[in-house]
Amino acid sequence: MKSSKIKSALTSLLSISQPVFIWGPPGIGKSQIVRQTAASLDLDIVDIRAVLLDPVDLRGLPRISQDGLSHWCAPAFLPTTGSGVLFLDELNAAPPLVQAACYQLVLDRKLGEYQLPDNWSVVAAGNREQDRAVSHRMPSALANRFVHIDFEVNTDQWLEWAQGYGISRQVRAFIRFRPSLLHDFDPKRETRAFASPRSWEFVSRLLESDPEPEMIPELVAGAVGKGAAAEFTGFLDLWDQLPLPLDIISDPEGIPVPDNPAVLFALSEMMGAAMTLENITLVMAWARRLPPEFSVLLMREAVRKTPRVVETADFADWASMNAQILV
Repeated sequence: MKSSKIKSALTSLLSISQPVFIWGPPGIGKSQIVRQTAASLDLDIVDIRAVLLDPVDLRGLPRISQDGLSHWCAPAFLPTTGSGVLFLDELNAAPPLVQAACYQLVLDRKLGEYQLPDNWSVVAAGNREQDRAVSHRMPSALANRFVHIDFEVNTDQWLEWAQGYGISRQVRAFIRFRPSLLHDFDPKRETRAFASPRSWEFVSRLLESDPEPEMIPELVAGAVGKGAAAEFTGFLDLWDQLPLPLDIISDPEGIPVPDNPAVLFALSEMMGAAMTLENITLVMAWARRLPPEFSVLLMREAVRKTPRVVETADFADWASMNAQILV
């Protein structure tokens, strides 16, 4: 299921307090999508890393009350008021006894004497067994307490998120050029670093730190693996040779249009980000000289950045000229 559909599904299931388990390979943003959905619904979130717990950590410790009976003191991290999401992250990586301690909490919303408040829902997430991540087979009794959702990586939706989140233009342009490298994980491959949405976010932050140029290939390889890093650093070399947006805007009819697809991807991303309501006529003059698919890519980026572009006469003329592609 794509991320947008997962958000919609979570919204529906949270409204009826139905426990949900989100499955997917490492690094694709399972935890993040739960937090984003909770935030969009104005819900608190309590993130519990089940793999770090012992069974007694959930049940709490006993105390002797004045009536001479023992009572269990629930841990302070379990919610008692308000409304929100109790997020059991990496649940299937927890030891079997910890998973067993979750049985009652997930289905009956209780744990010993503790009662989960009415306006709280349980959501869990974990890696699949075939991903060779740390995991224990989930007992069928616990698995049957959840609605299960498989998380799929979708390049278009990741790029839309990346635009709003501030992921670097170089990374976004490269993923448009090589979408298969957004998530390049093979559990059979013996490697410590691999390309994933999470590791490309690392790369974006790395570029923001302005590292020494000779260090970039090794640092990128440490995040996304050697193969993806070699392609990305080659793409960066092309990016550094591109004309500046101001040069293209100053002479949209004179700057040569390159033939290299990688360069066209980079230029389309760059000029889409550079388009404003003030320079749209000049950027459009450049866009009309591009191959149609790259012209569309440029406009898609421009509309993401400046939605009011679609209200202009220039955009209407361009859309009319490219109607056969936009259908």
